[in-house]
Amino acid sequence: MDYDLIVIGSGPGGYVAAIRASQLGLKTAIVEKESLGGICLNWGCIPTKALLKSAQVFDYLNHAADYGIKTSGGEVDFEAVIKRSRGVADGMSKGVQFLMKKNKIDVIIGYGSLKSKGTIAVKIADGSTKDFTAKHIIIATGGRSRELPNLKQDGKKVIGYRQAMILPKQPKSMVVVGSGAIGIEFAYFYNSIGTKVTVVEFLDNIVPLEDEEISKGLFRILKKQGINIMTSSTVESVDTNGDGCRVNVKTASGNIVLEADVVLSAIGISTNIEGIGLEENGVKTDKGKVLVDDYYQTNVEGVYAIGDIVKGQALAHVASAEGIICVEKIAGQHPEPLNYNNIPGCTYCWPEVASVGYTEKAAKEAGYEIKVGKFPFSASGKASAAGAKDGFVKLIFDAKYGEFLGAHMLGANVTEMIAEVVTARKLESTGHEIIKSVHPHPTMSEAVMEAAADAYGEVIHL
Repeated sequence: MDYDLIVIGSGPGGYVAAIRASQLGLKTAIVEKESLGGICLNWGCIPTKALLKSAQVFDYLNHAADYGIKTSGGEVDFEAVIKRSRGVADGMSKGVQFLMKKNKIDVIIGYGSLKSKGTIAVKIADGSTKDFTAKHIIIATGGRSRELPNLKQDGKKVIGYRQAMILPKQPKSMVVVGSGAIGIEFAYFYNSIGTKVTVVEFLDNIVPLEDEEISKGLFRILKKQGINIMTSSTVESVDTNGDGCRVNVKTASGNIVLEADVVLSAIGISTNIEGIGLEENGVKTDKGKVLVDDYYQTNVEGVYAIGDIVKGQALAHVASAEGIICVEKIAGQHPEPLNYNNIPGCTYCWPEVASVGYTEKAAKEAGYEIKVGKFPFSASGKASAAGAKDGFVKLIFDAKYGEFLGAHMLGANVTEMIAEVVTARKLESTGHEIIKSVHPHPTMSEAVMEAAADAYGEVIHL
């Protein structure tokens, strides 16, 4: 055998799995067809946050007078914004290269596929193919922008998230189809820098996986920011024959036509499981996902799968956690299976959205009798000082035992606050334990303690 472990794909699932394997003494290689770090680092999580930071800075400049600062405002240099984003991504990719060298992991550049049990074939740039063998093979090939038959992406007028990060010039108008995290983040970014944005969402609420109160609260804020939002609406077709796009939208009150320079399709992702040897080697899949057990072993011995291509949320931090669990099991350790009901979800618009666990509706449907506590940031001293009073924290507890069922946050920097709840739920903390955990003042995070206190009739600052 050439290696103990070969990982196909170097995204946040693949490269993290490779590093953990090396730490555990496994001779490891990683196969990547493009750039180390995968979609998340090069075309997803990291560069989008750089774009969003530019939008946030521009917002600050335009509202400097609110903070007693006199300024003539700012002007967006769209090319420079895009260039900065790409620079951040490139720097992070170089960081992963360093980590591979540090952990003595061989990097094989090429398109990897499963050839047979214990063997992968890698097609390299010159068109030749080379075989590599390993006792264990982890498939971590991730996902790509999903396409609908009536919303085919041409990469110019109808685009996916990847093109949205490198447009040659700022569009004057844009229709965003889909209001999940990707759609809302790009809607916020482009609206903030002056593009006229319309969001079209098939379901009744935007960010539809979130608690309904969060969805409605964010809807109001984004509308106030100037984003046109159409819920319970469907894009029937897009005519790209003219200079721009004519978007036919079916609404509850009839069809309307929207005109825009660009249409961004943000309706989710498709998994990259085609053409990698799964079917030929009998690896079972279902509805675009590879079937695995709690430790990511497929039905074929020695072949594993993690990340977007398996069950669970298609999130970078989920893929990383799965990779670590998978490798630790391979190495003979006894890791705990991942609790998919304690995975935080974040949307990095402004204000941000963060959540974990049960929504209020889901908790009731699961049969819980619940206590709900809420604390608005309008009552927070730190939020007032920061000029960030929009939003609130909502916590849900089991009325019988005090179990921490879920948390839902809308506000400034709440993506940094949600980890407290994830840890508390992991440690099986109760509502009263949160109340009695002294939080620093003044901070945004006090809202977590106050919301818990509100659930039990002990809130001080409301």
